[in-house]
Amino acid sequence: MNQTETLSTSPQHRYIIYFSMFVMGGCGLAYEYTLSKLAADLLGNSIRQWAIIIAVMMFFMGVGADIQKYFKQKFLVEYFLGVEILLGLVGAFAPISILFAYGHFDRHFLLVEYFFVAMIGLLLGFELPLLTRINSAYDSRLSYNLGSLLKMDYFGALLGGVTWAFILTKYFDIVETAFILGLVNLGAATIAFIYFYRQLVRPQVIGSLLVFSFLYVILGYTQADRWTLQAEQALYRDPLIFSQTSPYQHIALTRSRGGHVSLYINNQLQFNSFDEHIYHENLVHPSMAIAERRKNILILGGGDGLALREVLKYPDVESVVLCDLDPMMTNLARDHEDFVRLNKGSLRNAKVHTVRNQALTPGPRDEMWIDNRNSRFGREAESIGKVTVMNIDAIKFLEQFPGRYDVVVIDFPDPNTDELSKLYSKRFYLLLKQKLFPWSVVVQQSTSPIFAKEAFLIIGRTLRSSGFSSLPYHDSVPSFGDWGFWVGVRQSYLTEKQLEHRFRNVSKISVSTRYLTPHLLKSAFHFGVDQLQTTHQDINTISSNRIYRYYEEGWKKSF
Repeated sequence: MNQTETLSTSPQHRYIIYFSMFVMGGCGLAYEYTLSKLAADLLGNSIRQWAIIIAVMMFFMGVGADIQKYFKQKFLVEYFLGVEILLGLVGAFAPISILFAYGHFDRHFLLVEYFFVAMIGLLLGFELPLLTRINSAYDSRLSYNLGSLLKMDYFGALLGGVTWAFILTKYFDIVETAFILGLVNLGAATIAFIYFYRQLVRPQVIGSLLVFSFLYVILGYTQADRWTLQAEQALYRDPLIFSQTSPYQHIALTRSRGGHVSLYINNQLQFNSFDEHIYHENLVHPSMAIAERRKNILILGGGDGLALREVLKYPDVESVVLCDLDPMMTNLARDHEDFVRLNKGSLRNAKVHTVRNQALTPGPRDEMWIDNRNSRFGREAESIGKVTVMNIDAIKFLEQFPGRYDVVVIDFPDPNTDELSKLYSKRFYLLLKQKLFPWSVVVQQSTSPIFAKEAFLIIGRTLRSSGFSSLPYHDSVPSFGDWGFWVGVRQSYLTEKQLEHRFRNVSKISVSTRYLTPHLLKSAFHFGVDQLQTTHQDINTISSNRIYRYYEEGWKKSF
């Protein structure tokens, strides 16, 4: 006799099937998002990672749906419960296993990653037609049976996607999220187990598997932080002292035996305390040295507070707006003792705003005035200035908030993803022009002119096409090698020759520096023979993302 023929006709059992389908739809989509986010954090290029992983998972869902037809009717409920339990286990332990493989078996990392992607896809694909077959005991009409189950699958996917985006990624890291999803899967399996207990052939086996799985996943959740730290440590030369994933990026801090601190975002080095002053002095002081006025300053990016540290050295600075997307980054820079030591407490008394759903929300601190003359971190930062931190996307900030600025310092990460390339686009620079006075100066960190030459040069072409007179300069930062910047003003205000003349006439830097001198500043505008020569004439736009392609090709050729 088929197992479906022995099932109770109680409506409650049918509702349990619908509930199981709902949970599967929600957890299935959340698993896809979780693995895609993890791959993007580890490998970069999030659009590609999300597209490939979801495509591969969908393919294996099709394979799983086909495989289920070879399973006989006799043990359908056992098959369903077994798949639900296995899905909870595989989904829960997938991220920590992938993370461990990335740090210890980098040559075989993709095999491990796509093993879990394939397994989750197989199990999800297997489960839907299996539940359809079970539900046929309650409604043999295919259109109603399949329609009801698919409805619950899609409704669950909506809830799963929204929960993942607005709750799980907000309050839990990616490893903890997977364990929570695993527990939800096992919870649904437990409810189904209770309601279908009388129809099971071997209830003791299923019950034992459920108990074991619950205990194992709960153990994983309680050990998530320790396991994650151990897995990630293999990625870094120095011991980790901080590692967390925000909704926007993965942030890690390491400290060497010599006490040098390094910041990594998505496993890419952002600075090392040994030589970060070389980079940040080059980023800030050349533009400040030629600026006609330094009253109002805008810093885009720079959530670590290090560029802000240099800006606040100038006594004529009255206000600074620092716009950085990630509140975790600015909070870390404000509160973490290593950051506070490095940035001289530049964010300690800032007025913080976080923008959510296009609405401006004041942060927990009231507006305060920074008086660094009384700072316990020394006399290096000497100005009195009002600092406002805006946690919002830079393009949204330029579109939505009024104000003009005398100097704009752009300290974005390198354009190593499609998403970041928009911050180097013509649209971005045209929006930026609306925030400038006629005399305003703009400077942008622009990756390496050696390792990513074409990416470096397209920034200059894009600035010029947006109405800027722009000049490139560079310096050697030991942690990164030769590093480049572009500085620009409105073409209607100065020509490039006039801008170059201003830099040649810089005789002093009016604030204290650890590295930069007027002589070094002037020499930074000189490049080697043919170093800036190229046959390309294109610019970077929102739709083309050419800078990302140049960046990726350049760094691949370099290593």
